[in-house]
Amino acid sequence: MRNNDLRNTLIVILGPTGIGKTDLSTELALMLKTVIISADSRQIYKELKIGTAAPSEEQLKTVKHYMIGDKSIHDYYSAGIFEIEVTELLNEIFKTQKTVILAGGSGMYIDAVCNGIDDIPDADPEIRNMLIKQLENEGIESIRFDLQRLDSEHYKTVDLNNPKRILKAIEVCLQTGKTYTSFLTKPQKLRSYKILKIGLERERHELYTRINQRVEQMLDEGLINEAKQFREFKHLNALNTVGYKELFSYFDGEYDLDEAVRLIKRNSRRYAKRQITWFKRDNKIKWFHPDNKQEIFQYILQNTGD
Repeated sequence: MRNNDLRNTLIVILGPTGIGKTDLSTELALMLKTVIISADSRQIYKELKIGTAAPSEEQLKTVKHYMIGDKSIHDYYSAGIFEIEVTELLNEIFKTQKTVILAGGSGMYIDAVCNGIDDIPDADPEIRNMLIKQLENEGIESIRFDLQRLDSEHYKTVDLNNPKRILKAIEVCLQTGKTYTSFLTKPQKLRSYKILKIGLERERHELYTRINQRVEQMLDEGLINEAKQFREFKHLNALNTVGYKELFSYFDGEYDLDEAVRLIKRNSRRYAKRQITWFKRDNKIKWFHPDNKQEIFQYILQNTGD
């Protein structure tokens, strides 16, 4: 494969957690002699390594990665900021590279780069305060019910264990009289590069087995000690993440370690299911089993060559 056979193309490798994106992206980057930009909303934090399944030191040395460990858990970060930083980064990289790989499972971050962030209204303080009181008095089930009633489509993909995201969606619904989803489906912004989306999929039982095994591997690598280091910061949005929040509850005596591990595995599987639902709405994604590497490479050649 010759690099001069290719024109500016962003190759997006996406899929649910545990599917095999990191290994495939690394191999693909080596083949194309290019770099990888991570589209993972948690791997961007330098403090969180084990619990986010960040690329290994060997992988980071083998291929140049961007947006890995660039921020602190104490920094404010969003998909909007990610869009700005990555589009600027791509403009620079494409001066010397014909192709760049964007790899990850954070659907909103991938959409931000490919389509642009929609102009979602700022929160109305009165509505925000009303919803916060509802959450405090009636619990998360109450606001989940409201979101399902106001925007059933977004309810299917949002992290139902993340009250901040639920509240944001409800705020927009109440403030505008429109669904939150309607603000996520505007015409995409024009990009100066071609976008080729490759989705990775496995049979459900195969994926769930891999997820369970990866949780065990994280625990062997020291996830519990990593979580202990950041217990005092559990209120931060960066740590409202599967793997950490279950261990924080274990540290607080809400349940034992066996139950914490069971919940991490269950919630990781549920997160994967939501990711799949999010990605399946995009008919521009071409789906492959991660083991079908030659088929994937051939598809890339057919769609990026002259």
